Amino acid sequence: MPGTYPAPPDGSATVTINVTNTGKRTGDEVVQIYLHAEVASVTRPVKELRGFSRIHLKPGESKRVEFKLGPADLGFYDRDMKRVVEPGKFDVMVGASSADIRQHATLEVAKK
Repeated sequence: MPGTYPAPPDGSATVTINVTNTGKRTGDEVVQIYLHAEVASVTRPVKELRGFSRIHLKPGESKRVEFKLGPADLGFYDRDMKRVVEPGKFDVMVGASSADIRQHATLEVAKK
């Protein structure tokens, strides 16, 4: 997942991460994805939850989790209360919680 990935403002991007149970017991994990716009015309949250997936893993088992990010995930209401997707870089964070981020990547939304 680390790296910078381009996306058009009206397109989408897929974020994929592999999760492995390294323990000796069967368990569940809730994989969460957060976004942060590096620069925006209005103040944005530092970590904005954009999706989650609960998975069940046996000891030693790995599963691939995918999140699709589109305009609904990248957009927000600007000062004129219009829904917009502004060009720029978004920090994409995936982890078990907002305090337990395991992977980072940058998604760059191009100008129209």
